[in-house]
Amino acid sequence: MATWKDVHEAAPGFAARVRKIFDAHKHKTIATLRADGSPRISGIEAEFADGELTFGSMPGARKGADLRRDPRFALHSASVDPPQDDPAGWPGDAKISGRAVGTGELSGETPGDAFRAEIEEVVCTGLNEAGDRLVIEFWRPGAGLRRVERT
Repeated sequence: MATWKDVHEAAPGFAARVRKIFDAHKHKTIATLRADGSPRISGIEAEFADGELTFGSMPGARKGADLRRDPRFALHSASVDPPQDDPAGWPGDAKISGRAVGTGELSGETPGDAFRAEIEEVVCTGLNEAGDRLVIEFWRPGAGLRRVERT
């Protein structure tokens, strides 16, 4: 498992692109696992701070209960359509998966549970410069950064 700092140190350009995509919009989507093993998706806010990816869950929220029971998660940035007149101008989207580690209570006005991410994979999907091929970059601890292009 890795922290966001580990991702940034191993692949700084890639980490900067991923963070820019995540930071472009306040709301993200997180997938957690219900008690019966089926997936649940929920809206969430996340933050990169002090080398960590952190997020929270309001009191009584099902996503917090899911993460306390089974810490596996997948976090997806907001996704927008590529501009029709400039497909290569699409910023793409980003995903981070791993395990949530409880860090105590949320600080601030809203109560709840705070979590930090232990990262297993980071993925950034976009288009090539011509806008005619899908480009998927992914980073995993110990495996480094890889890139795949698809038509």
